[in-house]
Amino acid sequence: MSDTQFDYIIVGAGTAGCLLANRLSANASKRVLLIEAGRRDDYHWVHIPVGYLYCIGNPRTDWLYNTAPQTGLNGRSLRYPRGKVLGGCSSINGMIYMRGQARDYNHWADLTGDERWRWDHCLPYFKLHEDHHGGSDAMHGAKGARSEVLLNDRTVYGETLRHHVAGGEWRVERQRLRWDVLDAFAKAAIQAGIPASDDFNRGDNEGVGYFEVNQKNGWRWNTPKAFVRPTCYARPNFELWTSAQVVKLLMTTDADGHAHCTGAQVWTGQGLVSVSAKQAVVLSAGSIGTPQILQLSGLGPADLLQQHGIEPVIDLPGVGANLQDHLQIRSVFKVQGVTTLNTLANSWWGKAKIGLEYLFKQSGPMSMAPSQLGAFTRSDPSQAYPNIQYHVQPLSLEAFGEPLHNFSAFTASVCNLNPTSRGTVSIQSPNFADAPHIAPNYLSTAQDRQVAADSLRVTRRIAAQPALAKYQPVEFKPGVQYQSDEDLARLAGDIATTIFHPVGTARMGRSDDPLAVVDTELRVRDGRGGVVRGLRVVDASVMPTITSGNTNSPTLMLAEKAAQWLAHEATQG
Repeated sequence: MSDTQFDYIIVGAGTAGCLLANRLSANASKRVLLIEAGRRDDYHWVHIPVGYLYCIGNPRTDWLYNTAPQTGLNGRSLRYPRGKVLGGCSSINGMIYMRGQARDYNHWADLTGDERWRWDHCLPYFKLHEDHHGGSDAMHGAKGARSEVLLNDRTVYGETLRHHVAGGEWRVERQRLRWDVLDAFAKAAIQAGIPASDDFNRGDNEGVGYFEVNQKNGWRWNTPKAFVRPTCYARPNFELWTSAQVVKLLMTTDADGHAHCTGAQVWTGQGLVSVSAKQAVVLSAGSIGTPQILQLSGLGPADLLQQHGIEPVIDLPGVGANLQDHLQIRSVFKVQGVTTLNTLANSWWGKAKIGLEYLFKQSGPMSMAPSQLGAFTRSDPSQAYPNIQYHVQPLSLEAFGEPLHNFSAFTASVCNLNPTSRGTVSIQSPNFADAPHIAPNYLSTAQDRQVAADSLRVTRRIAAQPALAKYQPVEFKPGVQYQSDEDLARLAGDIATTIFHPVGTARMGRSDDPLAVVDTELRVRDGRGGVVRGLRVVDASVMPTITSGNTNSPTLMLAEKAAQWLAHEATQG
């Protein structure tokens, strides 16, 4: 840490940060510092797929956030996992590869007025880093495939990445197991009118099928493996700091009156170090960490900052606003005559069998993503597009982190893909070490409560189909006694939990949008119609609306676009 002068400083070595570090450090003339508050990803449970059970709620790998008590959840507070480890949430998440729906990105383009966010313009950036098990085609990328992004980029950036044969780092594989009970659920969903799907990532994810996952040969494939090791480690212009937390950004005003971010103040565990960036500081700390750092740096709602004794540098009321998340409602059905993880893991012999299968084959339950089977459909026939998503599991438990039930069962969790409820993230003190106040405001709109009630009815309709009848499913949770809209909505508040997809707290938007924090190239606005020099936000916080599915892969696409913009800006400047 003796040298504190860099071209780029990337705050957060998570999903976006690792890709950005890879792309920007490819130019040997640019020095890149990647800062991570957590430790390295050398904890064995990070790499074994089922290890998410031991990473979430573990201070070794998780920030250990909790939400404020939520009215929509009948006063409950939820655990709110966020990755605090090299790789961020890509090291502790469900490993599901999901882009969302084409309409998500078309809506972003409509909201922001920038055609570059339409699906057709985003797809090549998904494909650039993708290494799909099925190879390259019109919808998927693969290692060694020619990328139209790089072929069309005749700048130093494009030439550099072509020279390094960049692309195809993000492995996407089929899961290495199947379950009879999940196959039966899929058939029941088809009988209920949901079409079969073997690919959720072609722009319309309606259907039912097994999820594809970010794994390689049965091991979790996180962003450090894909983008940092060994590529960046071999570059003398790249530096990684772990166990180093950014305290605040360093802000100044240039002679022409423009706000300028020149670097960051970092707590290393031994003391404070100031680092400076010639080109840009890139905030990739996630939808919780990014607004917290902006607010601590004087960029945020002026009244909130003043309340905590922080002098406002720029009054940006949108920082920490617009929080969106996917809330899942878990239905548990007891079954008979079929193997589930509950029964397989209820004996020492069963557990030994599971361990041996993974040891020798890297398959079986230890290679499981948290959810294996997925479905996308409509909560009621009037919906214009699939607006709910299922995560179906061959297991059941009372709550995350608790033991499996001692009876055979499956869980069908359903979430509203496009919630209208909006929450906030706000600092609670000027101390960087204090967790922010997280208030998602789940189920705070009548529309969200109606979708919750309707989605539980869809679950029941699937479970009642002939394909599942041989296993005699009996609704254990929530219970058939709950039938009315009011009962089901209240029940959702009692049992629903987050799927860990927070977005939107530093959203991009038009220049006349008072809550837009960044412009369409992810540059932080200066409150005067321009942008802050040397500062961008590149993570899920910039999404104006949440995508229709898991949010990890869309975040990588954002980072792929931003890396190109940053490199072009440096060339032009």
